[in-house]
Amino acid sequence: MSKSRKLHQLITEQEARHSSAARPEEAQSEDEEEDQLLEQHFQLTFTEFPGGSEAFELAAKFCYGVKIDLSPSNVASLRCAGEFLEMTEEYSEDNLISKTERFLSSSVLNSIKDSITTLKSCERLMPMAEELGIASRCIDSIVSRASSVDPALFGWPVNDAARRRRNGVIRGGVTGGGGGGSGSGGYSWFEEISLLGMPLFKQLILAMKEAEMNSEITESCLMHYAKKHIPGVSRSIRKPLPSSSSSSSSLATEAEQKDLLETIVSNLPLEKSSKPSTATRFLFGLLRTANILNASEDCRDVLEKKIGSQLEEATLDDLLIPSYSYLNETLYDVDCVERILGHFLDGIEHRSASEIDGGDSVPRSPALMLVGKLIDGYLSEIASDSNLKASKFYNLAISLPDEARLFDDGLYRAVDVYLKVSDSVTKLFYYIIIRESVTEGCFAGFVNCRRIRGFRNRRERRFAECWTVGSLL
Repeated sequence: MSKSRKLHQLITEQEARHSSAARPEEAQSEDEEEDQLLEQHFQLTFTEFPGGSEAFELAAKFCYGVKIDLSPSNVASLRCAGEFLEMTEEYSEDNLISKTERFLSSSVLNSIKDSITTLKSCERLMPMAEELGIASRCIDSIVSRASSVDPALFGWPVNDAARRRRNGVIRGGVTGGGGGGSGSGGYSWFEEISLLGMPLFKQLILAMKEAEMNSEITESCLMHYAKKHIPGVSRSIRKPLPSSSSSSSSLATEAEQKDLLETIVSNLPLEKSSKPSTATRFLFGLLRTANILNASEDCRDVLEKKIGSQLEEATLDDLLIPSYSYLNETLYDVDCVERILGHFLDGIEHRSASEIDGGDSVPRSPALMLVGKLIDGYLSEIASDSNLKASKFYNLAISLPDEARLFDDGLYRAVDVYLKVSDSVTKLFYYIIIRESVTEGCFAGFVNCRRIRGFRNRRERRFAECWTVGSLL
Protein backbone atom coordinates (compact mmCIF):
# COMPACT_ATOMS: atom_id res chain seq x y z
CA MET A 1 0.00 0.00 0.00
CA SER A 2 3.04 2.26 -0.35
CA LYS A 3 1.51 4.07 -3.36
CA SER A 4 -1.62 5.29 -1.53
CA ARG A 5 -1.23 7.90 1.16
CA LYS A 6 -4.81 7.40 2.33
CA LEU A 7 -4.61 3.60 2.63
CA HIS A 8 -1.28 3.82 4.41
CA GLN A 9 -2.65 6.40 6.82
CA LEU A 10 -5.82 4.42 7.59
CA ILE A 11 -3.91 1.20 8.19
CA THR A 12 -1.40 3.00 10.42
CA GLU A 13 -4.23 4.53 12.46
CA GLN A 14 -5.91 1.17 12.95
CA GLU A 15 -2.66 -0.43 14.04
CA ALA A 16 -2.09 2.32 16.59
CA ARG A 17 -5.67 2.10 17.84
CA HIS A 18 -5.46 -1.67 18.24
CA SER A 19 -2.11 -1.67 19.99
CA SER A 20 -3.30 0.91 22.54
CA ALA A 21 -6.42 -1.14 23.29
CA ALA A 22 -4.67 -4.52 23.40
CA ARG A 23 -5.00 -6.60 26.56
CA PRO A 24 -3.28 -9.82 27.72
CA GLU A 25 -4.90 -12.78 26.10
CA GLU A 26 -6.01 -15.81 28.07
CA ALA A 27 -6.42 -19.35 26.82
CA GLN A 28 -5.30 -18.53 23.31
CA SER A 29 -2.27 -19.66 21.44
CA GLU A 30 0.13 -17.18 19.94
CA ASP A 31 -0.86 -18.20 16.39
CA GLU A 32 -4.58 -17.67 17.01
CA GLU A 33 -3.88 -14.25 18.47
CA GLU A 34 -1.88 -13.19 15.42
CA ASP A 35 -4.65 -14.34 13.03
CA GLN A 36 -7.22 -12.32 14.97
CA LEU A 37 -5.04 -9.19 14.94
CA LEU A 38 -4.48 -9.42 11.19
CA GLU A 39 -8.25 -9.66 10.59
CA GLN A 40 -8.92 -6.59 12.71
CA HIS A 41 -6.07 -4.51 11.29
CA PHE A 42 -6.97 -4.76 7.60
CA GLN A 43 -10.76 -4.44 7.57
CA LEU A 44 -11.53 -1.11 5.82
CA THR A 45 -14.85 0.07 4.40
CA PHE A 46 -15.39 2.75 1.72
CA THR A 47 -19.08 3.43 1.29
CA GLU A 48 -18.79 5.92 -1.60
CA PHE A 49 -15.69 4.84 -3.47
CA PRO A 50 -15.66 6.40 -6.98
CA GLY A 51 -16.14 3.75 -9.62
CA GLY A 52 -17.24 1.09 -7.12
CA SER A 53 -15.54 -2.21 -6.37
CA GLU A 54 -14.16 -2.62 -9.88
CA ALA A 55 -12.19 0.61 -9.72
CA PHE A 56 -10.98 -0.20 -6.21
CA GLU A 57 -9.76 -3.62 -7.30
CA LEU A 58 -7.73 -2.12 -10.15
CA ALA A 59 -6.30 0.58 -7.85
CA ALA A 60 -5.35 -2.05 -5.24
CA LYS A 61 -3.61 -4.14 -7.92
CA PHE A 62 -1.69 -1.05 -8.99
CA CYS A 63 -0.61 -0.53 -5.39
CA TYR A 64 0.82 -4.06 -5.32
CA GLY A 65 2.71 -3.49 -8.57
CA VAL A 66 0.34 -5.44 -10.83
CA LYS A 67 0.17 -4.03 -14.36
CA ILE A 68 -3.27 -2.65 -15.23
CA ASP A 69 -4.64 -1.81 -18.68
CA LEU A 70 -6.02 1.68 -19.08
CA SER A 71 -8.89 2.25 -21.51
CA PRO A 72 -11.30 5.09 -22.37
CA SER A 73 -14.01 3.34 -20.32
CA ASN A 74 -11.98 2.97 -17.08
CA VAL A 75 -9.52 5.87 -17.09
CA ALA A 76 -11.99 8.32 -15.52
CA SER A 77 -12.90 5.97 -12.66
CA LEU A 78 -9.20 5.21 -12.02
CA ARG A 79 -8.35 8.92 -12.07
CA CYS A 80 -11.05 9.53 -9.46
CA ALA A 81 -9.89 6.49 -7.47
CA GLY A 82 -6.35 7.84 -7.49
CA GLU A 83 -7.61 11.18 -6.20
CA PHE A 84 -9.69 9.50 -3.51
CA LEU A 85 -6.75 7.35 -2.35
CA GLU A 86 -4.26 10.26 -2.65
CA MET A 87 -2.00 8.40 -5.07
CA THR A 88 0.20 11.39 -5.98
CA GLU A 89 3.75 11.79 -7.26
CA GLU A 90 4.75 13.23 -3.90
CA TYR A 91 4.04 9.87 -2.30
CA SER A 92 5.28 7.53 -5.03
CA GLU A 93 6.91 8.03 -8.41
CA ASP A 94 4.81 7.35 -11.54
CA ASN A 95 1.70 7.00 -9.42
CA LEU A 96 -1.87 6.39 -10.54
CA ILE A 97 -2.89 10.04 -10.86
CA SER A 98 -0.02 10.95 -13.18
CA LYS A 99 -0.43 7.73 -15.15
CA THR A 100 -4.13 8.32 -15.82
CA GLU A 101 -3.55 11.99 -16.65
CA ARG A 102 -0.96 11.06 -19.26
CA PHE A 103 -3.34 8.53 -20.80
CA LEU A 104 -6.11 11.12 -20.93
CA SER A 105 -3.91 13.71 -22.63
CA SER A 106 -2.05 11.45 -25.04
CA SER A 107 -4.81 9.03 -26.03
CA VAL A 108 -8.39 9.81 -25.00
CA LEU A 109 -8.50 13.52 -25.80
CA ASN A 110 -6.99 12.93 -29.23
CA SER A 111 -9.99 10.90 -30.37
CA ILE A 112 -13.58 12.09 -30.55
CA LYS A 113 -14.93 8.57 -30.02
CA ASP A 114 -12.72 7.89 -26.98
CA SER A 115 -13.61 11.29 -25.52
CA ILE A 116 -17.31 10.42 -25.76
CA THR A 117 -16.71 7.00 -24.16
CA THR A 118 -14.83 8.58 -21.25
CA LEU A 119 -17.46 11.31 -20.92
CA LYS A 120 -20.16 8.65 -20.70
CA SER A 121 -18.25 6.90 -17.88
CA CYS A 122 -18.20 10.20 -15.94
CA GLU A 123 -21.95 9.97 -15.29
CA ARG A 124 -21.50 7.63 -12.32
CA LEU A 125 -18.48 9.57 -11.04
CA MET A 126 -20.16 12.90 -10.40
CA PRO A 127 -19.40 15.29 -8.84
CA MET A 128 -15.73 14.25 -8.58
CA ALA A 129 -15.32 13.88 -12.36
CA GLU A 130 -16.58 17.44 -12.75
CA GLU A 131 -14.34 18.77 -9.98
CA LEU A 132 -11.28 17.14 -11.56
CA GLY A 133 -12.18 18.61 -14.96
CA ILE A 134 -12.46 15.24 -16.69
CA ALA A 135 -15.94 15.87 -18.08
CA SER A 136 -15.16 19.41 -19.23
CA ARG A 137 -11.96 18.32 -20.96
CA CYS A 138 -13.79 15.56 -22.80
CA ILE A 139 -16.49 18.01 -23.90
CA ASP A 140 -13.88 20.50 -25.12
CA SER A 141 -12.16 17.73 -27.07
CA ILE A 142 -15.42 16.63 -28.72
CA VAL A 143 -16.34 20.20 -29.68
CA SER A 144 -12.85 21.00 -30.96
CA ARG A 145 -12.55 17.92 -33.14
CA ALA A 146 -16.14 18.03 -34.39
CA SER A 147 -15.71 21.70 -35.35
CA SER A 148 -12.89 20.83 -37.73
CA VAL A 149 -15.06 18.41 -39.71
CA ASP A 150 -16.77 19.41 -42.95
CA PRO A 151 -20.40 18.25 -42.50
CA ALA A 152 -20.67 17.51 -46.21
CA LEU A 153 -18.09 14.76 -45.84
CA PHE A 154 -19.98 12.61 -43.36
CA GLY A 155 -23.50 13.18 -44.63
CA TRP A 156 -26.68 13.25 -42.61
CA PRO A 157 -26.56 10.84 -39.69
CA VAL A 158 -30.20 10.94 -38.69
CA ASN A 159 -31.74 8.60 -41.22
CA ASP A 160 -31.19 5.35 -43.02
CA ALA A 161 -29.75 2.65 -40.79
CA ALA A 162 -28.64 0.85 -43.93
CA ARG A 163 -26.30 3.71 -44.82
CA ARG A 164 -24.56 3.34 -41.46
CA ARG A 165 -23.70 -0.25 -42.29
CA ARG A 166 -22.83 0.53 -45.88
CA ASN A 167 -19.15 1.18 -45.34
CA GLY A 168 -16.66 1.41 -42.54
CA VAL A 169 -14.31 4.00 -43.99
CA ILE A 170 -13.19 6.95 -41.88
CA ARG A 171 -14.80 10.16 -43.06
CA GLY A 172 -13.84 13.74 -42.45
CA GLY A 173 -10.81 12.76 -40.36
CA VAL A 174 -12.98 11.80 -37.37
CA THR A 175 -11.53 8.59 -36.02
CA GLY A 176 -12.45 6.39 -33.12
CA GLY A 177 -10.03 5.01 -30.64
CA GLY A 178 -11.30 1.51 -31.04
CA GLY A 179 -9.96 0.82 -34.52
CA GLY A 180 -12.11 -0.43 -37.38
CA GLY A 181 -15.64 -1.70 -37.62
CA SER A 182 -18.70 0.35 -36.93
CA GLY A 183 -16.85 2.47 -34.43
CA SER A 184 -14.80 4.20 -37.09
CA GLY A 185 -17.57 5.14 -39.49
CA GLY A 186 -18.66 8.73 -40.08
CA TYR A 187 -21.90 8.15 -38.18
CA SER A 188 -20.52 6.39 -35.12
CA TRP A 189 -19.80 9.40 -32.95
CA PHE A 190 -23.37 10.66 -33.33
CA GLU A 191 -24.55 7.27 -32.10
CA GLU A 192 -22.11 7.45 -29.18
CA ILE A 193 -23.33 10.92 -28.21
CA SER A 194 -26.92 9.68 -28.15
CA LEU A 195 -25.94 7.34 -25.31
CA LEU A 196 -25.08 10.22 -22.97
CA GLY A 197 -27.38 11.10 -20.11
CA MET A 198 -29.38 14.30 -20.34
CA PRO A 199 -27.21 16.45 -17.97
CA LEU A 200 -23.97 15.79 -19.86
CA PHE A 201 -25.71 16.07 -23.22
CA LYS A 202 -27.00 19.52 -22.25
CA GLN A 203 -23.46 20.59 -21.33
CA LEU A 204 -22.16 19.31 -24.67
CA ILE A 205 -24.80 21.15 -26.72
CA LEU A 206 -24.21 24.34 -24.73
CA ALA A 207 -20.47 24.06 -25.46
CA MET A 208 -21.21 23.54 -29.16
CA LYS A 209 -23.34 26.69 -29.28
CA GLU A 210 -20.75 28.73 -27.37
CA ALA A 211 -18.07 27.58 -29.81
CA GLU A 212 -20.36 28.64 -32.70
CA MET A 213 -20.05 25.22 -34.25
CA ASN A 214 -21.52 24.52 -37.67
CA SER A 215 -25.29 24.52 -37.15
CA GLU A 216 -25.71 21.33 -39.17
CA ILE A 217 -23.54 19.34 -36.75
CA THR A 218 -25.40 20.71 -33.74
CA GLU A 219 -28.76 19.96 -35.34
CA SER A 220 -27.61 16.45 -36.27
CA CYS A 221 -26.65 15.75 -32.66
CA LEU A 222 -30.00 17.01 -31.41
CA MET A 223 -31.98 15.01 -33.96
CA HIS A 224 -30.06 11.80 -33.37
CA TYR A 225 -30.45 12.18 -29.59
CA ALA A 226 -34.18 12.86 -29.87
CA LYS A 227 -34.72 9.81 -32.07
CA LYS A 228 -32.90 7.69 -29.53
CA HIS A 229 -34.76 8.88 -26.44
CA ILE A 230 -38.21 10.12 -27.51
CA PRO A 231 -40.48 7.30 -28.70
CA GLY A 232 -42.52 7.91 -31.85
CA VAL A 233 -40.58 10.90 -33.19
CA SER A 234 -39.77 9.06 -36.41
CA ARG A 235 -42.59 7.29 -38.18
CA SER A 236 -40.11 4.96 -39.91
CA ILE A 237 -38.86 3.57 -36.59
CA ARG A 238 -42.05 3.85 -34.57
CA LYS A 239 -42.46 0.95 -32.14
CA PRO A 240 -45.17 0.08 -29.62
CA LEU A 241 -44.45 1.40 -26.17
CA PRO A 242 -43.38 -1.34 -23.73
CA SER A 243 -45.30 -1.88 -20.53
CA SER A 244 -44.41 0.29 -17.58
CA SER A 245 -43.27 -2.66 -15.49
CA SER A 246 -40.69 -3.75 -18.04
CA SER A 247 -39.51 -0.34 -19.19
CA SER A 248 -39.36 1.84 -16.09
CA SER A 249 -35.58 1.76 -16.05
CA SER A 250 -34.92 2.30 -19.78
CA LEU A 251 -37.82 4.45 -20.96
CA ALA A 252 -38.11 8.02 -19.74
CA THR A 253 -41.30 9.10 -18.02
CA GLU A 254 -43.72 11.44 -19.78
CA ALA A 255 -42.41 14.40 -17.77
CA GLU A 256 -38.80 13.51 -18.68
CA GLN A 257 -39.71 13.16 -22.34
CA LYS A 258 -41.43 16.53 -22.27
CA ASP A 259 -38.39 18.16 -20.65
CA LEU A 260 -36.10 16.50 -23.18
CA LEU A 261 -38.31 17.57 -26.08
CA GLU A 262 -38.40 21.20 -24.96
CA THR A 263 -34.62 21.15 -24.45
CA ILE A 264 -34.08 19.75 -27.95
CA VAL A 265 -36.38 22.34 -29.53
CA SER A 266 -34.93 25.29 -27.61
CA ASN A 267 -31.44 24.43 -28.89
CA LEU A 268 -32.35 23.88 -32.55
CA PRO A 269 -30.41 26.27 -34.82
CA LEU A 270 -32.50 28.98 -36.43
CA GLU A 271 -30.84 28.51 -39.83
CA LYS A 272 -32.52 26.46 -42.51
CA SER A 273 -31.12 22.93 -42.67
CA SER A 274 -28.83 21.94 -45.53
CA LYS A 275 -30.79 18.67 -45.74
CA PRO A 276 -34.26 20.25 -45.39
CA SER A 277 -36.34 17.27 -46.54
CA THR A 278 -34.95 15.05 -43.78
CA ALA A 279 -35.08 17.82 -41.20
CA THR A 280 -38.63 18.82 -42.11
CA ARG A 281 -39.90 15.26 -41.70
CA PHE A 282 -38.21 15.06 -38.33
CA LEU A 283 -39.57 18.45 -37.20
CA PHE A 284 -43.10 17.31 -37.98
CA GLY A 285 -42.42 14.25 -35.81
CA LEU A 286 -41.32 16.53 -32.98
CA LEU A 287 -44.44 18.64 -33.44
CA ARG A 288 -46.74 15.62 -33.20
CA THR A 289 -44.92 14.50 -30.06
CA ALA A 290 -45.14 18.02 -28.60
CA ASN A 291 -48.91 17.92 -29.07
CA ILE A 292 -49.16 14.51 -27.42
CA LEU A 293 -46.99 15.54 -24.45
CA ASN A 294 -48.77 18.90 -24.17
CA ALA A 295 -45.50 20.80 -24.49
CA SER A 296 -45.37 24.54 -23.90
CA GLU A 297 -46.77 27.02 -26.40
CA ASP A 298 -43.29 28.45 -26.94
CA CYS A 299 -41.99 24.99 -27.84
CA ARG A 300 -44.72 24.41 -30.41
CA ASP A 301 -44.38 27.92 -31.79
CA VAL A 302 -40.64 27.41 -32.41
CA LEU A 303 -41.34 24.15 -34.25
CA GLU A 304 -44.10 25.70 -36.38
CA LYS A 305 -41.87 28.62 -37.36
CA LYS A 306 -38.94 26.38 -38.25
CA ILE A 307 -41.20 24.08 -40.30
CA GLY A 308 -42.70 27.14 -42.00
CA SER A 309 -39.23 28.29 -43.09
CA GLN A 310 -38.86 25.12 -45.18
CA LEU A 311 -42.47 24.09 -45.85
CA GLU A 312 -41.76 23.47 -49.54
CA GLU A 313 -39.83 20.34 -48.45
CA ALA A 314 -42.84 18.84 -46.65
CA THR A 315 -45.06 16.07 -47.97
CA LEU A 316 -48.80 15.61 -47.68
CA ASP A 317 -48.22 12.88 -45.12
CA ASP A 318 -46.27 15.37 -42.99
CA LEU A 319 -49.18 17.82 -42.94
CA LEU A 320 -51.69 15.24 -41.73
CA ILE A 321 -51.21 16.05 -38.05
CA PRO A 322 -53.87 14.36 -35.92
CA SER A 323 -55.98 16.58 -33.72
CA TYR A 324 -55.35 15.65 -30.09
CA SER A 325 -57.55 18.33 -28.53
CA TYR A 326 -61.00 17.48 -27.22
CA LEU A 327 -62.07 20.99 -28.22
CA ASN A 328 -61.42 20.25 -31.88
CA GLU A 329 -63.91 18.00 -33.63
CA THR A 330 -61.95 17.61 -36.86
CA LEU A 331 -59.76 14.61 -37.56
CA TYR A 332 -56.68 16.68 -38.41
CA ASP A 333 -55.24 19.81 -36.83
CA VAL A 334 -56.13 22.33 -39.53
CA ASP A 335 -55.35 25.33 -37.32
CA CYS A 336 -51.77 24.15 -36.91
CA VAL A 337 -51.27 23.81 -40.67
CA GLU A 338 -52.78 27.25 -41.18
CA ARG A 339 -50.27 28.75 -38.70
CA ILE A 340 -47.36 26.96 -40.40
CA LEU A 341 -48.51 28.23 -43.78
CA GLY A 342 -48.70 31.73 -42.34
CA HIS A 343 -45.06 31.53 -41.22
CA PHE A 344 -44.05 30.32 -44.68
CA LEU A 345 -45.90 33.17 -46.42
CA ASP A 346 -44.34 35.71 -44.05
CA GLY A 347 -40.91 34.45 -45.10
CA ILE A 348 -41.82 34.63 -48.80
CA GLU A 349 -43.13 38.17 -48.36
CA HIS A 350 -39.98 39.24 -46.52
CA ARG A 351 -37.70 37.83 -49.23
CA SER A 352 -39.81 39.42 -51.97
CA ALA A 353 -39.64 42.80 -50.25
CA SER A 354 -35.85 42.53 -50.01
CA GLU A 355 -35.57 41.76 -53.74
CA ILE A 356 -37.84 44.68 -54.63
CA ASP A 357 -35.75 47.06 -52.50
CA GLY A 358 -32.69 45.82 -54.33
CA GLY A 359 -34.24 46.74 -57.67
CA ASP A 360 -34.57 43.17 -58.90
CA SER A 361 -37.68 41.84 -60.58
CA VAL A 362 -39.49 39.23 -58.51
CA PRO A 363 -40.18 36.02 -60.50
CA ARG A 364 -42.77 33.47 -59.47
CA SER A 365 -41.33 31.59 -56.49
CA PRO A 366 -40.82 27.83 -57.09
CA ALA A 367 -41.16 27.24 -53.34
CA LEU A 368 -44.49 29.06 -53.30
CA MET A 369 -45.80 26.98 -56.19
CA LEU A 370 -44.73 23.76 -54.47
CA VAL A 371 -46.54 24.82 -51.31
CA GLY A 372 -49.60 25.80 -53.35
CA LYS A 373 -49.79 22.30 -54.79
CA LEU A 374 -49.19 20.84 -51.33
CA ILE A 375 -51.98 22.86 -49.71
CA ASP A 376 -54.46 21.96 -52.46
CA GLY A 377 -53.64 18.30 -51.85
CA TYR A 378 -54.14 18.86 -48.12
CA LEU A 379 -57.51 20.52 -48.78
CA SER A 380 -58.59 17.48 -50.81
CA GLU A 381 -57.56 15.20 -47.96
CA ILE A 382 -59.33 17.09 -45.16
CA ALA A 383 -62.39 17.84 -47.30
CA SER A 384 -63.80 14.37 -46.56
CA ASP A 385 -64.05 15.24 -42.85
CA SER A 386 -67.75 15.88 -42.24
CA ASN A 387 -66.92 17.94 -39.13
CA LEU A 388 -64.82 20.44 -41.06
CA LYS A 389 -66.53 23.83 -41.05
CA ALA A 390 -66.93 25.72 -44.30
CA SER A 391 -65.28 28.81 -42.87
CA LYS A 392 -62.15 26.87 -41.90
CA PHE A 393 -61.97 25.22 -45.32
CA TYR A 394 -62.45 28.59 -46.97
CA ASN A 395 -59.85 30.44 -44.86
CA LEU A 396 -57.17 27.90 -45.66
CA ALA A 397 -58.08 27.85 -49.38
CA ILE A 398 -57.82 31.64 -49.80
CA SER A 399 -54.71 32.03 -47.66
CA LEU A 400 -52.49 31.31 -50.67
CA PRO A 401 -51.77 34.22 -53.03
CA ASP A 402 -52.67 33.96 -56.72
CA GLU A 403 -49.03 33.27 -57.67
CA ALA A 404 -49.14 29.98 -55.78
CA ARG A 405 -51.40 28.33 -58.38
CA LEU A 406 -50.81 28.06 -62.10
CA PHE A 407 -54.08 26.16 -62.41
CA ASP A 408 -57.02 25.80 -60.04
CA ASP A 409 -57.70 22.13 -60.72
CA GLY A 410 -56.46 21.04 -57.29
CA LEU A 411 -58.73 23.55 -55.56
CA TYR A 412 -61.73 22.42 -57.62
CA ARG A 413 -61.10 18.79 -56.67
CA ALA A 414 -60.96 19.76 -53.00
CA VAL A 415 -64.21 21.72 -53.24
CA ASP A 416 -65.83 18.84 -55.10
CA VAL A 417 -64.92 16.40 -52.31
CA TYR A 418 -66.11 18.80 -49.64
CA LEU A 419 -69.50 19.37 -51.24
CA LYS A 420 -70.08 15.64 -51.62
CA VAL A 421 -69.71 14.97 -47.89
CA SER A 422 -71.22 18.22 -46.57
CA ASP A 423 -74.64 17.76 -44.95
CA SER A 424 -75.83 21.29 -45.68
CA VAL A 425 -74.63 23.41 -48.57
CA THR A 426 -75.70 26.92 -47.62
CA LYS A 427 -76.19 29.91 -49.86
CA LEU A 428 -73.32 31.68 -48.15
CA PHE A 429 -71.00 28.76 -48.77
CA TYR A 430 -71.97 28.66 -52.47
CA TYR A 431 -71.00 32.29 -52.68
CA ILE A 432 -67.69 31.80 -50.87
CA ILE A 433 -66.55 28.85 -52.95
CA ILE A 434 -67.68 30.17 -56.33
CA ARG A 435 -66.28 33.62 -55.64
CA GLU A 436 -62.88 32.00 -55.17
CA SER A 437 -63.37 30.01 -58.37
CA VAL A 438 -63.87 33.15 -60.45
CA THR A 439 -60.84 34.03 -62.51
CA GLU A 440 -62.28 37.01 -64.34
CA GLY A 441 -65.82 38.22 -65.08
CA CYS A 442 -69.25 36.64 -64.65
CA PHE A 443 -68.86 34.10 -67.43
CA ALA A 444 -65.78 32.62 -65.75
CA GLY A 445 -67.71 32.37 -62.50
CA PHE A 446 -70.49 30.52 -64.27
CA VAL A 447 -68.07 28.09 -65.94
CA ASN A 448 -66.13 27.45 -62.74
CA CYS A 449 -69.34 26.72 -60.91
CA ARG A 450 -70.16 23.99 -63.44
CA ARG A 451 -66.80 22.35 -62.76
CA ILE A 452 -67.81 21.64 -59.17
CA ARG A 453 -69.66 18.32 -59.10
CA GLY A 454 -70.71 18.28 -55.47
CA PHE A 455 -74.31 19.42 -55.94
CA ARG A 456 -76.91 16.84 -55.01
CA ASN A 457 -79.37 17.75 -57.81
CA ARG A 458 -79.92 20.05 -60.75
CA ARG A 459 -81.89 22.51 -58.66
CA GLU A 460 -78.95 23.11 -56.31
CA ARG A 461 -76.54 23.62 -59.21
CA ARG A 462 -78.91 26.04 -60.95
CA PHE A 463 -79.46 27.95 -57.73
CA ALA A 464 -75.68 28.33 -57.20
CA GLU A 465 -75.14 29.45 -60.80
CA CYS A 466 -77.90 32.06 -60.73
CA TRP A 467 -77.01 33.35 -57.32
CA THR A 468 -73.34 33.65 -58.21
CA VAL A 469 -73.96 35.57 -61.38
CA GLY A 470 -76.44 37.82 -59.58
CA SER A 471 -74.04 38.57 -56.75
CA LEU A 472 -71.29 39.45 -59.16
CA LEU A 473 -73.47 41.82 -61.10
